[in-house]
Amino acid sequence: MTKAKLILEDGSEYEAFSFGSEKSVSGELVFYTAMTGYPESLTDPSYRGQILVPTYPMIGNYGVPDDAVEGGVSRFFESGKIQCTALVISDYSRDYSHWDSARSLGAWLKQGGVPGLCGIDTRALTKKLREQGAMLGKIVFPEGGDVPFRDPNRENLVAEVSTREIREYGSGKYRVLLVDCGMKNNILRCLLHYDLRIKRVPWDYDFTGEDYDGLFISNGPGNPEMCGPLIAHLRQALSGGRPIMGICLGNQLLALAAGAKTYKLKYGHRGHNQPVRIPGTHTCYITSQNHGFAVDGKTLPEDWEVLFENIDDATVEGIAHRSKPFFATQFHPEASGGPVDTESLFGRFLENMKRWKNE
Repeated sequence: MTKAKLILEDGSEYEAFSFGSEKSVSGELVFYTAMTGYPESLTDPSYRGQILVPTYPMIGNYGVPDDAVEGGVSRFFESGKIQCTALVISDYSRDYSHWDSARSLGAWLKQGGVPGLCGIDTRALTKKLREQGAMLGKIVFPEGGDVPFRDPNRENLVAEVSTREIREYGSGKYRVLLVDCGMKNNILRCLLHYDLRIKRVPWDYDFTGEDYDGLFISNGPGNPEMCGPLIAHLRQALSGGRPIMGICLGNQLLALAAGAKTYKLKYGHRGHNQPVRIPGTHTCYITSQNHGFAVDGKTLPEDWEVLFENIDDATVEGIAHRSKPFFATQFHPEASGGPVDTESLFGRFLENMKRWKNE
């Protein structure tokens, strides 16, 4: 196996072996805590520009599914391609077995032009990232030459992953305008379980003159403050009363439009096992999360409230308007790879639309 180096911005270096594409890349090094779900995570647009470090030591044991499409949407993946910059793991399983596996993880990474490194103590690396925070890193191959460090948070990553064309799905009664900031496909799958007709538009699409029953703001990568046009459009939508739901980046964008502030977390929340609760209660849920920024709850206007909070660090996990049908979650109720504890929030969005139409 070809040797390569993982180099961090603090000067530390790790020698490893390649099992993916052999090219030098750079990005933000982050860890995630899920034991399973690497095909879904690697295709999640929220990982755009990031070098992903799973804490679970063995990756690749159940391979990767095929590229089947159903209803214009990938059957297994969260987008049409691998979105993260690279994958760094401890032990790579060359032997894989699963009912839907069609190829190895290594073959898939090579096909997508994405580097994969193994042979690194990822738990020690995770401890370093927990103590020092998410760091810039780069993977350097002898044949690929050196590359400069890249900070993806200074770029408009949403513009890279958002759809470039308007698409429509379903034939239901209620019309949803879905703003794609880097949408996970499972959001679409969950919405289509209901009586909905969906119009999916680019992140900077001017929807202020559109006629719809509900507005949905998807997840996406990077710094929410990079999405100025969308924040302005949202601010105008908040002056009305039509229902709004947001997920992940959508939560941050809704907060910014309302007048609150966001900030960068030390190392972010990434994984399928993050506990949240309804403030002031013992009602808890296990959630899937993937974000590096959060809403500053202290800056929320008086007519807004915290809907969910993180049990581990008390960060804001959702917001809601006190009188209008606007709400958003920082976590992913559509979690693909699990858990599905909060999937009923899509039903709440539908009920808001019914009430808005007096039905």
